[in-house]
Amino acid sequence: MDRAMELAHLAEAERHIAEGKRRLERQEEIVAELKRLGHDAETALCLLALFRQVQADYVSHRDRIQKALEE
Repeated sequence: MDRAMELAHLAEAERHIAEGKRRLERQEEIVAELKRLGHDAETALCLLALFRQVQADYVSHRDRIQKALEE
């Protein structure tokens, strides 16, 4: 893959990470609110765990792109 394409993929990965960060923050707020109100937060916590895994995948993907660009 050429450098321009790798840079485009890197930019996309950075956008995904930023969006994921916002998603995580919002889900954490939802979990806190559910708990504060005394509601069952189990489903919200499962979704939060999923968002965290997806975020880790985004970061790993970004890191692989950065490594390829350094080579």
